[in-house]
Amino acid sequence: CNGETIIILLQSNLMIRLSNAEFAHRTPDEPENEQVIRGSHEGFVENFETNVSLMRKRIKNNNLVVKKVLLGNETKTTAYYFYIEGVVDQEALKTVEKRLDELNTDMFYSIGQLSDCLEDHVWSPFPQLLNTERPDRVVANILEGKIAIMTDLSPTALIGPVTFFSFYQIPDDFNARVLVGTFYRLMRIFSFFSAIFLPAFYIAIVSFHFEVLPLELANKVKEDINQIPYRPFIEAMIMELTIELIREASVRLPKSIGQTIGIVGGLVIGESIVSAGLVSNLMVIVVAFTAISSFVVPSVELNTSIRMLRFPFMFLASLFGFFGIVIGTFLLVIHLLNLSSFQRPYFSPIIPFNPKELRKIFIREPYYKAKKQATSFSPKKDDNT
Repeated sequence: CNGETIIILLQSNLMIRLSNAEFAHRTPDEPENEQVIRGSHEGFVENFETNVSLMRKRIKNNNLVVKKVLLGNETKTTAYYFYIEGVVDQEALKTVEKRLDELNTDMFYSIGQLSDCLEDHVWSPFPQLLNTERPDRVVANILEGKIAIMTDLSPTALIGPVTFFSFYQIPDDFNARVLVGTFYRLMRIFSFFSAIFLPAFYIAIVSFHFEVLPLELANKVKEDINQIPYRPFIEAMIMELTIELIREASVRLPKSIGQTIGIVGGLVIGESIVSAGLVSNLMVIVVAFTAISSFVVPSVELNTSIRMLRFPFMFLASLFGFFGIVIGTFLLVIHLLNLSSFQRPYFSPIIPFNPKELRKIFIREPYYKAKKQATSFSPKKDDNT
């Protein structure tokens, strides 16, 4: 069933096994959802040999370990994971191997199944495994002591353990100059706050805290919202759901039609909905800036989570104003502090606090100063070894 050839020698009762299988697969082109300006433009494919060769091309070291496991009693799907012997976090490795051994299912056909079985908190909106199709990104992570898991059904690699801040780092940060990489990393981290809190702040100010606005701006906003027949929360929900529908339609349709949907949604619907008096001009600006901020997130999974989280914050802001936003932020921080990735703290190096590693979240340090990753992920080696 694997396409191998068996030659039976009748006289000696021996068999010769030849592996000459050739499965159909794509060329290792750059992933469309992880494009970079500088650096490698290769990507993983749905083929074990090709993916291993892309890794061996970058790590010519016999400490690179590749282990294979079969998943699915009926499908016999091949899964494999990479790590560097002597560098890998041993506790995280034991967790991965234990969960792969305990994965008992008849049909295995999706990388999502593997992600659900490996994550510590599957019901959390935040992903605890980094998804990527870039070999250079996988190499950079496993050299820090992490583990990459893949299957021959998908080009996506699952990397763990990771922190929340790992999702805001991309290869362009390290391929660009130090100041440039630092600036754009700070911009992406800032986008997290604007993508979640901006609509909620607008609703809270318009509904409860008009006094925080300058007098001229307050008069302008009052003139706009007095023409709207419903509360700001309903106004924001209409625009946010419209943006989500446009995005989903553009993703599911062919590329040529998807671009047309974006133009129709951005120009026709945006202009018409304001002219009809259903939403205010300021709300359109807030929603547009929020959408742009959410699309800055490099990770598709975290991008989706952030877009979902803005809705409960909008609801709390419509009920309690700024106090509701504080309540939501308090619950969000508690949730992040309780998350883990392969039993490693998800919000490291803030909790547990590590001031030496904290600056690496915001600053892309020069290569001649770069050291190993966060100590919460790397095992402490004995000084005598």
